[in-house]
Amino acid sequence: MLVDSHCHLDFPDFEGERDDVVRRAREAGVGWIVTIGTRISAFDQVLAIAKAYENVFCTVGIHPHDVAKEVEARVDRLVALTGQPKVVGIGETGLDFYYDNSPREVQETSFRTHIRAAREDGLPIVVHTRDADAETVRILSEEMGEGPFAGVIHCFTASRWLAERALDLGFYISFSGIATFRKSDDIRATAVAVPADRILVETDAPYLAPEPVRGRRNEPANVAHTARFLARLRGVEEDAFVRATTENFFRLFTKAGPRESRAITDADPCG
Repeated sequence: MLVDSHCHLDFPDFEGERDDVVRRAREAGVGWIVTIGTRISAFDQVLAIAKAYENVFCTVGIHPHDVAKEVEARVDRLVALTGQPKVVGIGETGLDFYYDNSPREVQETSFRTHIRAAREDGLPIVVHTRDADAETVRILSEEMGEGPFAGVIHCFTASRWLAERALDLGFYISFSGIATFRKSDDIRATAVAVPADRILVETDAPYLAPEPVRGRRNEPANVAHTARFLARLRGVEEDAFVRATTENFFRLFTKAGPRESRAITDADPCG
């Protein structure tokens, strides 16, 4: 079954219908979902959603858009919050120089703090990067020099160069519905080039619904459209692509399995 490795079930777009959203995902062949933390101040809600469903995990972190508004991230605080069984990663964090909703130096400080927390507790880091390719690679490379850590570049929209540098550092690359958009030729070229053992799929729901449902509110079930499109693009059988991306997910997000991954096989996804 597929994994939606990145969505935001805590957002108001899903209020009042999360049970249906999780059920529709299961019916579409999506066995596991990761709802991503964007603000520590909202972490309790993110965690509560993950706890409510056997097949939903979560992360903890501060999105670069929000770092100027949140209490400054500290390594010890992030590590303490990852002690919850359903927390399988740190982030999302990173750099967004397109919107610049937070000062760039504050974004970098927060990014490095999240990396250091990931290095300390061994969980993967979920990286957001937009219009900041060189700076993202510089920070990842410098921090990797201080000690190894794992992670994923989520919702990939960056340059082929960034993808290659991230892969060199051992990172995974995750593709969203953007890959299905008509004008995404560069992203599709990168999606073809990423090794089969380093590729993930996601929705980033409620945003970025893929073709053929573009323009609607996105939800985890729609990751099936993206997976089908990418399998055809890469010239592989859909079942093989689904199996590879799911194995990649559990290889990176080790805390999500194997007990949890086995348990959901026969479990009611709505708890």
